Amino acid sequence: MPPASRDVPSNAIHDALVRMGAFSDDDIPLSRTALLLAELAHVGRGLESYSHHIQKMSDEVGERHAELLAAGAVDNCETRVAATKHIICDKYGYEGDNQTYNDLRNADLIEVIDRRKGLPISLAILALEVGRAQGWDLKGLNFPGHFLIRYETDGQRVMCDPFDHFKILQAADLRSLIKRALGADAELSSSFYQEASNREILLRLQNNIKYRQIETEHYEDALETVTIMRSFAPHEYRLLLDDGVLKARLNQTDEAIQSIRDYLAVVTDPRDKYDAQILLRTLENRL
Repeated sequence: MPPASRDVPSNAIHDALVRMGAFSDDDIPLSRTALLLAELAHVGRGLESYSHHIQKMSDEVGERHAELLAAGAVDNCETRVAATKHIICDKYGYEGDNQTYNDLRNADLIEVIDRRKGLPISLAILALEVGRAQGWDLKGLNFPGHFLIRYETDGQRVMCDPFDHFKILQAADLRSLIKRALGADAELSSSFYQEASNREILLRLQNNIKYRQIETEHYEDALETVTIMRSFAPHEYRLLLDDGVLKARLNQTDEAIQSIRDYLAVVTDPRDKYDAQILLRTLENRL
């Protein structure tokens, strides 16, 4: 689903996202920002009912957790996962969308709440929000191809998959996920458990939209998505390359050249720099 209109960058939603760009990662309100991003496709709908729904689930997860402890459960990661699953999946019916995984609605938090279906990253945002509301230590993990969350308490760590009804993942499950994402020869690596900041989570959410827009050759929409991403992540220099590539696709050559030059001024990886230099020369030859 493309953004609602071409004047979005001048409206109040965009202004709010720009203000988020000045926040530290920890100060970015995760679900509120994800709802603002979704509102770009639903201008005028209002977010109050969606914020209220998330708050209601947070309250009910806390209540369910207290019930489990009162019934004799140990306050460990498994109990916290069970309380979260009971409310998000069993009571409200959220699940991963296996049938229409690439549907853009799965990365739109308003649509996710309306449909009770989403991607790993969008369902993880809900889980992180309701868990952190309890004061629990939760992290989003940038696992290749499949976003996960990790609960931590008293030295214990448990990873689970909100896309698969909060299934607790063992080493064999993680190995299966990584082989599905990177190929049969891939093996687990400590680098796959990198914690994602709030801003990185939101960027990964929007990347799902951008990639699908590019796959369907909706380059103007993809460029607008990149512009939106740059509003709340102004220091994410890799977006300059995306900006330049998409402008080149749209024959905005002068602007594309400037974006690639800006990217080359900050990129440090030699391979990335070489590829960008090749693109820059190709664009300059157009002139």
